[in-house]
Amino acid sequence: MGYTLEAIIGSAAALHTAVTQLSAAVPVPLAQDLALVPMTDELFDAVTDGTTEKVLGFWKLPGGFDRELTFWSSAGPVGYVEADFFGGVGSQRAALWVAGELVLGPLSVGEGEPFAPEGSPISQLLARLGAERDGYRDEFEAVGLGRHRETADWLP
Repeated sequence: MGYTLEAIIGSAAALHTAVTQLSAAVPVPLAQDLALVPMTDELFDAVTDGTTEKVLGFWKLPGGFDRELTFWSSAGPVGYVEADFFGGVGSQRAALWVAGELVLGPLSVGEGEPFAPEGSPISQLLARLGAERDGYRDEFEAVGLGRHRETADWLP
């Protein structure tokens, strides 16, 4: 069974403020007062500057959108995450912007590589956003990122 996620993650309040002008950006609540905005094809097309090279090594971070995330982070920390797994094998990437600065990452774990002692790239980002394990295996599970298996499935 596969798992794919490309999304912007931050506090619910910060993301709602940041995406008000983007009809293709749909904030979806997560646990612990966080939210994610799925990076759908429609959102990608709405925010890309047309640059075709990978931004910070991500697969689906639109060209120039890292500058927008830098701006959004003035309203609160905001991160971008990607995960692609099938049968327990895959990769993750994560980056976090705070107050206009890239402060975490991009962190990356490729196929067959172990997670750092601090956790997966996405769990490390979530911890920096204030997520706590609260009896769950990790922050990824604690905020409910396992609820859907495909990026588009997060949309209401």
